[in-house]
Amino acid sequence: MRLTIVGCSGSYPGPESPASCYLLEADDGARTWRVLVDFGNGSLGALHQHVDPLSIDAVLVSHLHADHCLDLCGYYVLRKYHPTGAQPRIPVWGPPGTAERMARAYDLPLDPGMTAEFDFREWAGPVQIGPFTVTPVPVAHPVPAFGLRVSAGGLTVGYTGDTGPCAAVDEVARDVDLFLAEASFVTTVDNPPDLHLTGVDVGAAATRAGARRVVLTHVPPWHDPEVSLAEARTAYDGPLSLARAGATYDL
Repeated sequence: MRLTIVGCSGSYPGPESPASCYLLEADDGARTWRVLVDFGNGSLGALHQHVDPLSIDAVLVSHLHADHCLDLCGYYVLRKYHPTGAQPRIPVWGPPGTAERMARAYDLPLDPGMTAEFDFREWAGPVQIGPFTVTPVPVAHPVPAFGLRVSAGGLTVGYTGDTGPCAAVDEVARDVDLFLAEASFVTTVDNPPDLHLTGVDVGAAATRAGARRVVLTHVPPWHDPEVSLAEARTAYDGPLSLARAGATYDL
């Protein structure tokens, strides 16, 4: 399995990266399958640098804030009006209301919205996409939100999405080969509850859960990511790095 960081900026696109978008690829012996985990604003353009956007098999949406879903609007246009013709529907898994949220985002009637382009499905348990098994885990955030465990070929990536500290973070990180975790907050600020994690929160969860590698993501442009990295190092002594747009991880 390969992970590519398409975008990793927190809350909005930053000067060096689009907002959250992660490409996972795995072979099933016949072909390479590709899923996108989140599709934040600014990420569709960057995706072209890595793969043909029409080669994506499914989109997995952790929650419906703009920095995690809004480039589905551009993807709708690409799939509907591509010069080779309208493209087949692909599944989009997300929280309840994803289809309606995306229709409103592009000022479409709720019926049909984007349903001719996307097969919208709600998170309600594990799903299978080619070689990938995806397990959603509800997490603490102001809107319905899910962490995701994505497994293929005996390997697992755990992704927090956006979440405040909660037991579910440990569940997402349990024994994963790579823990892709948001670190939007720093400990020197009086942070609101049930919203985001600090580097210390991530490191502590990774240690408790036995995560074998940690990659910090979703650091907002107003914070220095090196501070988040240093905080995480105080609580986790395994392999630890910052997500960078364009970086790849071969598991």
